[in-house]
Amino acid sequence: MIARATESTPNISADDKPGRSKYGWGVNLEQPFADGGETGAFARIGGNDGKNESFAFTEVDRHISAGVQVSGSHWSRTDDRIGLAGAKTEIVKIHREYLNAGGLGFLLGDGKLNYRPEQLIETYYRAQLGAYFQLSPDVQYIRNPGYNHDRGPATVLSLRVNLRY
Repeated sequence: MIARATESTPNISADDKPGRSKYGWGVNLEQPFADGGETGAFARIGGNDGKNESFAFTEVDRHISAGVQVSGSHWSRTDDRIGLAGAKTEIVKIHREYLNAGGLGFLLGDGKLNYRPEQLIETYYRAQLGAYFQLSPDVQYIRNPGYNHDRGPATVLSLRVNLRY
């Protein structure tokens, strides 16, 4: 708001005021199919007003995602899981304008935004190796990371290790 009035680069700290509210909504559906609920599917949709900064997870104003998980009992690995999910996230017009004007968000912003919705597909395998150890390789393919068509696509490889004692 201040940046528009003064025709300057937006500064998230300059507009920050105590007591502001961020409004949003969300719907989550989960459906277990078999294997004590370990094989199933989910779908989520949500949104917010996009008018205030985000300080949790990532900057998303619109979200839709769906995925499935299958229990390893189908290939004689009862405690293993394999999953596949996809998501599409967007930011609303006022948020896009803020970033395109050079504004910086909690995680986004480099002064120029060639906006496109961010899309991703992710797959993982969780291997149970003994009673106390899980190993989970994960692959994410992201189109338009950070809502910027000039960035990416990006492939993110990760490995989660879970040791319980």
